Amino acid sequence: MKLQPDLIPDTQMVSAYGPGYVEINGVRMTASCAFAPQSPPHPWNVAAAELLEAAHVEVLLEDPAPEVVLIGTGRQQRLLPPAVMRQFMLRRIGWEVMDTAAACRTYNILAGEGRRVVAALIVE
Repeated sequence: MKLQPDLIPDTQMVSAYGPGYVEINGVRMTASCAFAPQSPPHPWNVAAAELLEAAHVEVLLEDPAPEVVLIGTGRQQRLLPPAVMRQFMLRRIGWEVMDTAAACRTYNILAGEGRRVVAALIVE
């Protein structure tokens, strides 16, 4: 699906997504990635939600700490393992888990509002 967000200078926005890809500011990513409004996408070495570990989350919580982390778990929403949820609770950082398409749409809304959000998207 092609998205047409309001362009905010120097802000990473999801411009499109579909089976097997996510596009951030016109750059197509075909593997799992993480990014924030002021941080370009970088590889996020998670192939499937069931393989997610606390160490994968640690890289998402670096300074400056986000208000909320959106985790896109692929085509279907999947729950996080307790050890992963504990990482967020210990740091008092909000998180939402949803399918990757919903995470893309939600990210654009929050980034457009100027929120400190991180998107971590599993691309299947």
